[in-house]
Order: sequence, then C-alpha cells, then structure tokens
Amino acid sequence: MAAKRIVVKVGTSTLTRENGEVNLRLLSCLARVLTDVRGTGKEVVLVTSGAMGIGVGKLGLPERPRDTPGRQAAAAIGQCVLMTLYDRLFWEYGQLVAQLLLTRRDTETDESRRHLVNSFERLLALGVVPIVNENDSVAVEELENIFGDNDNLSAIVARLIGADLLLLMTDTDGLYDANPRDNPAAQVIDFVPAVTDEILALADGKGTARGTGGMATKLRAAQFATAAGIPTVILSGSAPERIYDLLAGKQSGTIFGV
Repeated sequence: MAAKRIVVKVGTSTLTRENGEVNLRLLSCLARVLTDVRGTGKEVVLVTSGAMGIGVGKLGLPERPRDTPGRQAAAAIGQCVLMTLYDRLFWEYGQLVAQLLLTRRDTETDESRRHLVNSFERLLALGVVPIVNENDSVAVEELENIFGDNDNLSAIVARLIGADLLLLMTDTDGLYDANPRDNPAAQVIDFVPAVTDEILALADGKGTARGTGGMATKLRAAQFATAAGIPTVILSGSAPERIYDLLAGKQSGTIFGV
C-alpha cells in the first residue's frame, strides 16, 4: 500500500493490560516498528489513547472515576507516565518524538488550524514523530463520551495534515461480519468500499472497561477519513509488525477504500 504520510492510532485496550499496567513489550515493539517505517522515508504521526487508563492503574483505583474532575486527574497523571515511556522507548531506536495535546477547539477556527498544521509540518520535516492525544485535563468531551474515543481525533488529524493512510490499531483483527464473542464462525471482512448503515450496524458494544471507544467509533472515523480520500485500516494492535505486511501490499485487517 503506497502511503507517504501515515497516521497511526493506538487504543487503551492495546497499550495496557487488564490490571491497568502498561504493556511494555507491545509499546517497545510499536516504537521500533514506527521508527523503522519512518526510516524508509515515510512520515508518521501517532495518535495515542491510554492516559486515563494508565492513571487509574497508577492510582491503584479499582475502576475509572465516575466524576469528570476525577477522570481529569487520572488522565493528567497517566499522560506524564505515557509520554515518558514513549520518549524513552522511541529514543532507544534513535527516534525523536514530540507531544501535541489537542482540544476540539484547536481545529475549529482557520487561525488555530493553521498554527496546528504548521506545527505538524515542521515536526515532520525535522524527522520527528508527533505523538497526539486529546488534552483531557482541559477538554472533557472525550471523558464525558460526547464525541467518542481518540478514533475520531485520529481521523480529524489525518484530514488536517493530508495523510495518505489512517491505521486504527485495536484489540480485534478487524471488522467482523458478526460478533466473534458470540459467533465462533464470524469472519473478518477484508475490504469495505463504503461505510454504510449496514456496515455501522455491525458494530457491537462499547469496547473494554479500559477504553471509551469500540468498533462504532472506529467505523465513524473510517467514514470521516475515507470521505476525504484517506484509506483507513482497522487492524490488530497485538502485533505491530503487521504494519509491515500492510505497507507491503499484503492483506491485514479490514481496509476501507475510497
């Protein structure tokens, strides 16, 4: 799959274990693969979830706080841990990263969009991997589940910077034709030409207790990105090396065409 500028989104359920601790082996593998991909001359932007999930784990809480200020506090704590880990792991492979914390307001006016695009363009020109997350300590839309997960943010970023490909890495192998938890005969759909109402109806459930998204938000993100001509792929985040297969033209996950 030919793509020069790639946006990769990774979710909380992929980055963390059931106990809320970071999956360091996976995170290290992701850093290595994205660094290697960038080394081939491609530009890579990483949109990450996980701050609040990690914060909950660090605080030793049995579940996510139910109140918005509690969620904001957990996200603020987790964001420090998350970016420290990304910086350390990417640096092991000689790759510089930069943190960009966004709110929805940053994309709503021409001036703020221009400043944001300028930041992305300069960082990419310098060979840096921008790491994007929503600024949950200030913007509470995601925390209150108004807009969904960072899936939507990744699609917004992809359109904003004119990406050639959006990868949504999750805890399933792609979009199934039935719920694989209930139907062992369910099969991954290799290609979706358009996100129709019938396709949206295949989304089942909200995701895991650690994440706020689910397949529904990924399908809406795919719909938003492909409407701008950006191919989108939903694939398993359990093996980041599958990105190599995808870029080599091999089938991996569910591809949403344009």
